[in-house]
Amino acid sequence: QVSLVESGGGLVQAGSSLRLSCAASGRSSSVYTMAWFRQAPGKERGFVAAVEWSSGRTTYADSVKGRFTISRDNAKNTIFLQMNSLNSEDTAVYFCAATVLANFPVRVTQYPYWGQGTQVTVSS
Repeated sequence: QVSLVESGGGLVQAGSSLRLSCAASGRSSSVYTMAWFRQAPGKERGFVAAVEWSSGRTTYADSVKGRFTISRDNAKNTIFLQMNSLNSEDTAVYFCAATVLANFPVRVTQYPYWGQGTQVTVSS
């Protein structure tokens, strides 16, 4: 089992920045890819960004490319999501997820491990 705990959400104004963190514990050595997803009210959970744990390679959804940066700290078993130029469409609950799969899976069903989520609200 892998446990994930997110932190760093909050209420910010449009144009601001925010950094989310996700700490992994348990059998985290089996994890190949970690990712961030988000779910806005009334919408399905969708992919935001992913990072390969060993190589550090990353990929992003088009909607956040150039504004968000995903990174990892292997020593602390933690990944981060730096979010810049936030707008109201970024308002959502943000979830950290982990999987043993490679090749940047982007579907919710491909990730067996999930955090509890952290709320990000952007006011315009």
